[in-house]
Amino acid sequence: MPLSNTAKSDLLLLVVTLLAAISWMFSREAVSMMPPLMFISVRFLLGGLVLGLAGVRELSALTREQVLRAARVGLVFGLAMSCWINGLFRIDHVGEGSFLTSLNVVLVPLIARVLFSEAQPGSTWVALPVAGTGLALLSLENGFRPEPGQLFFVTAAALFALYYNLNTRAANARTVTGRDGVNREEHIPVIALTSVVLLTVGLFTGVLSAVLEPWRATLSDWSLELTGWVLASTLVGTAGRFFVQTWAQSLSPHSHGVVIMILEPVWVTVFAAAWFAETMSASQFAGCTLILAALLINRWRALGRMIKGWFRGRPA
Repeated sequence: MPLSNTAKSDLLLLVVTLLAAISWMFSREAVSMMPPLMFISVRFLLGGLVLGLAGVRELSALTREQVLRAARVGLVFGLAMSCWINGLFRIDHVGEGSFLTSLNVVLVPLIARVLFSEAQPGSTWVALPVAGTGLALLSLENGFRPEPGQLFFVTAAALFALYYNLNTRAANARTVTGRDGVNREEHIPVIALTSVVLLTVGLFTGVLSAVLEPWRATLSDWSLELTGWVLASTLVGTAGRFFVQTWAQSLSPHSHGVVIMILEPVWVTVFAAAWFAETMSASQFAGCTLILAALLINRWRALGRMIKGWFRGRPA
């Protein structure tokens, strides 16, 4: 029996979580051999170019206003990625970092409510204290001495939440009035938007790297191994991930990505245990469990619709 487009979309989004999780390992290996901001710059410039070649027609059709709108989204994403990579560079426990970063799922509706006056379900306000308790267990295990890496990840989570809100608004159609007084529906095509955003991140972090990080030693010591990690992270974690995610979203308007993407920190923890032999203390495990619970509470409605749809044998 052939799979429906909704089922294909869900399976592809599961692949996206695996691609994102394995990319954490590639990135961790890369930043052990080169400055973190330089790595993000190279990774995103290459990823943006790959997607740009795939969507050259969409890119050439963008207006100046659309490019500027996408670039503004990219600047926020660039700040978020700068914090994320510095957190990954400094933290001792990759799995813990992935759960801290996943707090952005809880913060997305909060920022939507505060900045854009969007009404939110009651589950959002239940999830926030649960997530806060989990964060406390992770960061206060030895008293109030949160590590710099943890602070970078929490800051990145907040910036990612802002980026997701801005990116959604850039990708969705909106009514604009042209100089001729005619109203038109305008949106930025997904591949073109993603390409401009990735290139903006690469340029932004490249400037930061040039100002804050030493380049000479890195360029002279560039190795074949480092090239492999950079290319793996670029092709798998950036261009590959975004391509599969875009493909999945194009298959069905009933995508349950907000639920399925919750699996990413779980996969990161599993991969980190196998890759770096990481283990968790009881306090860390309890904190990560509470954060996962908060993510599930926050997406409870979508989870319920997905389960009902599967049982009924049709899209929820």
